[in-house]
Amino acid sequence: MFSLLFFAVLCASCLAAPDEHYSFSPPVGPGGGTSFSTAGDGGIRGIRVWESINAYITGLQVRNGFSWSNVIGHTLGSSQELELCDDEYIIQISGKYSTSYIYQLIFVTSTGRSLIVGQPTHTSFNFCPIHCGCELKMLSGRYTTSGIKSLGAHWGSWMISTNTSVHDY
Repeated sequence: MFSLLFFAVLCASCLAAPDEHYSFSPPVGPGGGTSFSTAGDGGIRGIRVWESINAYITGLQVRNGFSWSNVIGHTLGSSQELELCDDEYIIQISGKYSTSYIYQLIFVTSTGRSLIVGQPTHTSFNFCPIHCGCELKMLSGRYTTSGIKSLGAHWGSWMISTNTSVHDY
């Protein structure tokens, strides 16, 4: 009888709590400068990246929900932008870094779209979540007034509301 009760409580607890997964891709790059994180409400819905002409990544900006964050780094050079569609998430970040700056960033979405900014030179890196069904929740790292020095990624589950197709973050 005790075994049956234990099994029933175990099953109920599994159904009551959604299975959420989180992982962290440690920063690449030399560090130094001011630390940052792009944590915000509403989930990442867009990203903007600035690149110094034929050089390194100078700045980035993230849209959480409907609001753009402050620019991290510097807006020197040209910017490129990726706005995510409904039910689209960033599932991979790749790029290149050196002993001084991040040189290239490649963001890949769940629908196969990508944003490629910067120069394909120096040491490669690849960030992706450990668990299936996870998306980019925030970026962290270090920057100076010249550019982005290091970058790490924080991943987490996306949760689908049972009433609509809108996602809760």
